[in-house]
Amino acid sequence: MEATLLVKNAAQLVTPVRTLEELPSRRGMGKLEIITDGAVAIQHDKIIAVGTTPDVIKKIKITPDTLLVNANGRLMTPGLVDPHTHPIFYTTRENEFEMRIQGKTYQEIAAAGGGIRSSVRAVRQASQAELIEAALPRLNRFLENGVTTIEAKSGYGLSLQDEIKSLQVIKQLNQLHSIELVPTFLGAHEIPDEFRHNRRAYIDLIIHEMLPLVREQHLAEFCDIFCEEHVFSIDESREILMAAQKLGLPAKIHANQLSSNGAAQLAGEIGAISAEHLDRITPEEIQILRDAGVIPILLPGAVFFLNLDHYAPARKMIEAGLAVAIATDYNPGTCMTESLPLMMSLACIKMRMTPAETLIASTLNAAMAINRQDTIGSLAIGKQADLVIWDVPNYQHLAYHFGVQLAEMVIKKGKVCYTKTPHPDEQGVFLRGKNNT
Repeated sequence: MEATLLVKNAAQLVTPVRTLEELPSRRGMGKLEIITDGAVAIQHDKIIAVGTTPDVIKKIKITPDTLLVNANGRLMTPGLVDPHTHPIFYTTRENEFEMRIQGKTYQEIAAAGGGIRSSVRAVRQASQAELIEAALPRLNRFLENGVTTIEAKSGYGLSLQDEIKSLQVIKQLNQLHSIELVPTFLGAHEIPDEFRHNRRAYIDLIIHEMLPLVREQHLAEFCDIFCEEHVFSIDESREILMAAQKLGLPAKIHANQLSSNGAAQLAGEIGAISAEHLDRITPEEIQILRDAGVIPILLPGAVFFLNLDHYAPARKMIEAGLAVAIATDYNPGTCMTESLPLMMSLACIKMRMTPAETLIASTLNAAMAINRQDTIGSLAIGKQADLVIWDVPNYQHLAYHFGVQLAEMVIKKGKVCYTKTPHPDEQGVFLRGKNNT
C-alpha cells in the first residue's frame, strides 16, 4: 500500500475503541487504546495503517512523493468532533454578558427582547456573503483547537427565507473551509417577534413550509428544537420533531437545560439521535435515554458561562451505561468559545469525568451523536484521515493544561490544514522521500 502521508514517532497514539456489543446499541463509553511510538499511514483521505512506527513502516510503501510528518514525541489523537454549535450569527452579544454579571438572568434578558431574538434581528439584516465572512474566522479558531468536524445549527433566522439562507451559508462554508460542517435545522429555536401573539402560526410555518423546503433542498441532516417552558412545549416539540422524522430528518432536542420539563423523556419516546444540555435530567430519564440509545450531549461551557451551578450528572449517566458526548455549544449569547479542549477541562472539574472519558466524549461518542461514527472519531484502517498532533506528552494533558491552544498540527481528510510551527519544512517537521524514514 502506497502512503501519501505518514505521521510517525508519536509519544502516544491514543484512539477510542468500542466493543461489538457497544457499537449497535449506542451505549457505553468505550475505552482508549494507547500505542507508544505510534504512527498513522494515510492514502489520500483514508487511513491505511495504524500501530507502532516500525510496524506501520513495514506495512506500507513510501515513495519520494510521500509526505512524512515527524510527531517527535508528541501526542496524536483523532480530530476532535464538536456535536453542538451555533456558528451562523452576525453580531455578538457582549452587552448581555455584562448584564448577567450585573445580576440579570438569561430569561430576563430574553423577555426584554435580547437573547436569541437579538441575534435573529442581526442575521435577517445580513447577506449570505456577510455571514460567511463572519463565520470563517470562527472556523479557523475551531481548527486551531484541534476540531475537525462540527455540527452547525441554523436557528438565528426564524423565517423561511432566513433559515434557508443560514443553511445555505453552512453549505457554502463546507466548500470554503477545511472543517467539516454537519448541518442541523433549528427553526424551532425561539418564537420570532412577529409571531409572539400567534405561536401556532409559526409552528405551522415550520411544519408545512420550512421543513419540506429544507428537505427538498437537502440543506440539513437533522432537526433540532429548543424544548423549554419559555420557548417550545413538550407537545409542540413532539409535533415538530415527528413531522421532521416523517420527512427523513432525525431528531435532536435541547432538553432539560433550565428546567426538568420532560424533554429528555420525549427524546427517548421519539427515538431522537441525541438529547443536548441535560443539566436537570432525572434518574428515570437517564434510564429512558439508555434504553432508547439516545446520545447525551453535555455542554458544561454553557453552565459555566451563565454562572449557574447545576451541571449535568455525567457520572450517573456513565455509570448507567450512556455513551456521553461533550460539546462547546458555541454561540454568541451563552457560550462564546470555540475551545473543545476547554470543555474537556470543565467536564473533568465540574462533572467528574476522567480525562480518558472526555477524550472519548469529544471524538467517537461525539461522532455517534451526528451519525458519523463509521467515518470519523477514531484512528482505524478505512476511516477518514482526521487527526491532531498535540504539543503535549500524553492525553491527560488535554484537560489538565487548560485555557491554551495545544494543537501543533491538524490533518483533515489526509491534508495538513493547520500547523502552529512557523515554516515547518525548515524545522524538520515535514520530510519527503524514502530516505527519510
